[in-house]
Amino acid sequence: MRQEIEINANQRLQKYHRNYHSGYFSKSACNLAHYLAMRQFDLRHLQDRLAQAGLSSLGRAEASVLSTLDSLIDVLKRATDKHYLPGEKTPSEYGFSRGQQLLEQHTIELFGPFHEHVRAHVMVTLATEASWDYTLVSSLLEKGMICARINCAHDDPVIWQGMIRNVNRAETEMGRPCRILMDLAGHKIRTGPIALGPSIHHILVQKDRTGKVVAPGHLILTTDSSESPSVDNSLFRVSIPKPLHKKLAPGMALGFIDNRNKQRYLKVEKALSDTDWLVSCEKSAYLVSGCTLTLTTTQQTDTRESFALGEFAGEPLDIRVFKNQLLLLTTGDIDGKPVEYAEQVLIHPAQIGCTLSSLIEKLEIGQPVWIDDGKLGAVVEAVTEQGALLRITVAKASGVRIQSDKGINFPEAEFNLSPLTPKDLTDLDFVCAHADLVGFSFVETLAGMEDLMFELAKRNVSELPIIAKIETNRAVKNLPDIILGTIGRHNLGIMIARGDLAVELGSARLAEIQEELLWLCEAAHVPVIWATQVLESIAKKGTRSRPEFTDAAMAVRAECVMLNKGPYILDAIEALVNVMVRMHEHQRKKFSRLRALHW
Repeated sequence: MRQEIEINANQRLQKYHRNYHSGYFSKSACNLAHYLAMRQFDLRHLQDRLAQAGLSSLGRAEASVLSTLDSLIDVLKRATDKHYLPGEKTPSEYGFSRGQQLLEQHTIELFGPFHEHVRAHVMVTLATEASWDYTLVSSLLEKGMICARINCAHDDPVIWQGMIRNVNRAETEMGRPCRILMDLAGHKIRTGPIALGPSIHHILVQKDRTGKVVAPGHLILTTDSSESPSVDNSLFRVSIPKPLHKKLAPGMALGFIDNRNKQRYLKVEKALSDTDWLVSCEKSAYLVSGCTLTLTTTQQTDTRESFALGEFAGEPLDIRVFKNQLLLLTTGDIDGKPVEYAEQVLIHPAQIGCTLSSLIEKLEIGQPVWIDDGKLGAVVEAVTEQGALLRITVAKASGVRIQSDKGINFPEAEFNLSPLTPKDLTDLDFVCAHADLVGFSFVETLAGMEDLMFELAKRNVSELPIIAKIETNRAVKNLPDIILGTIGRHNLGIMIARGDLAVELGSARLAEIQEELLWLCEAAHVPVIWATQVLESIAKKGTRSRPEFTDAAMAVRAECVMLNKGPYILDAIEALVNVMVRMHEHQRKKFSRLRALHW
């Protein structure tokens, strides 16, 4: 078997000769080729026999395939041939630890030194407020962040610059290094805008079980026409004329006729700022944009003065679809709309736009489509001039509400898109000037990697490491080719983007594939970033989920673990580091270290 592994590995490597400028293949490339050749065999029966003999199995051979085989063959010969004389081995070439050393070396090159007592790095996606909130950034570093991720799909260079400035300041003041990863947005296919409903705001009051009002509804009247957040940006804000603003005082009332032709009153509660007043409404009301407000000191006074309420836009229409219904996927310039019926007869199915409209005509009947991280599943039933007609196959019983700017996945479609969008090329100028690592979103082929390496060379930053984000089924299939064709000439890391992968492959298949990706990368001595929904409940809601802690425990088998932004991100980092410290005492990759247990 060892002989066949060497032959097959050498054959695989031959097509990558041009990618290794030194003229010979690196140890990491050779080891990956050996691992891929070894995994062509079904080793289950051999594994059982080795285990029964009490010998080290091949199940931990990833980092040093030939060394593991040679060591095992040496033991077997010693046990079966009393005349066997083992040959001398070169320590640097032979040994189980050599592959581990290379992986650790490559990890430190990408992410910097390890955090104290933790053999994995913590990456955190920065929220927009990290651009101006230095305390947040310094707290992230203090809790254990060693790499800050900036997603170029959001915000802009001004915001990114503020984030980087705060990270650099925190590094200097705290004496802790922190690398910057900037993700190129790539071809993220998303749902388009949704048509707006009537310009009406529903003022909700709180009621008890008997229907009695226990708390009024609130909103903010403002003279500030900017989009800057108010003191309480969770409340609905609407503009009023400045003359009216000057007349307001606590206790005054503003009468109006709502959309149901009912008389309602807004009671002035208090000033929130120089521009904002907090008002309340004792009864449920439907406030109409631009309606007339009548100012009174009390609801009984005859002294009245009228003003026009400011204009405001309506809310997006509610598009809700159910299993077996139709959904029309249109071009991105057509607003989404809910289904239309007339006397229970379908007039027009629900529709939603697609940001990359040119892809629709390339779809084929029967191909699956997933929307909003797999919440909604469908198959293509027809492709017409109006768009692609989808039949809903997966939706919860209460239906799924379709929103704008949600991801759309086409697992079986091949669009052959350019790996770098015009936006990516523009953003790359900023990335090359400021980042320590560049994240390559939706890369699927070695040719795509070569395009990015070419663009980096044009900008004189050929040494900038690339993090290839594995997000599609096609990328999974091409991963050996991507790695073998890249590591001979460029520093590389792999991100397992489990969100999109779960949609592309299905959750059950993802559980298997994420294991295989870890094995392949370990064999290539390429560091892995374990990404998407790690301790998501803590980061987003501050709540703890037992399944998520189990997932986080498995995540320490990667070299870096990524947390997404959220209001409770500091708690999430603390919890993750705690899990890492504990798990690394028990396990390294798939290797159980057998720390002493104290029961």
